[in-house]
Amino acid sequence: MGATNLFFFAAMELVLCLIPGPAVLLVVSQAVRRGRQASLRGAFGILAGNTIYFALSAAGLGALLLASQRVFEAMRWAGAIYLVLIGAKMILARGAAVEGPVEARADARSFFQGLATQLASPKAIVFFTALLPQFIDPGAGRLALQFVILGAVSVVIELPVLMMYGWMADRGRSLYGRHGKLLERIAGGFLVAAGVKLAATR
Repeated sequence: MGATNLFFFAAMELVLCLIPGPAVLLVVSQAVRRGRQASLRGAFGILAGNTIYFALSAAGLGALLLASQRVFEAMRWAGAIYLVLIGAKMILARGAAVEGPVEARADARSFFQGLATQLASPKAIVFFTALLPQFIDPGAGRLALQFVILGAVSVVIELPVLMMYGWMADRGRSLYGRHGKLLERIAGGFLVAAGVKLAATR
């Protein structure tokens, strides 16, 4: 794998991470609702989903997944419904607004929310099965090592970006604690919108 390929992969990964999508919206919503630690667990779940897709792509199974229309549609609808349910729960949840900076609990639920969201994201499927192989050089050999290198670069770039979004959301909740419930409902609305958009994607 050449340095040029690695550079362009890193640049593309950075741009895709910065653009708010289901993963970013989930991390933000977790930070708004349960604090920075919860959003960090969600980010780890998202990266775990990426690792699974890296492994599938390296094994050559990603192309089969993308080629299966039924599987692709099922995952798309599952992801859309999941995002809508999480968002609706945030909109309809009752409780007093959080006052001041609070380090909310971070449990396994946040991790699995991130994992499920990423695995059901069609954008992730397309990225890892259609775009990722373009940065692999078959002639250079050691294909597994190339996938490991790209995976490491992906984690190094995406984790800080997700942490930044989570920190900003948690900071916003701390600064505007008395409006915490409103922020939670706004974040839930964005998740619902992301789910609807995902359902409408063709």
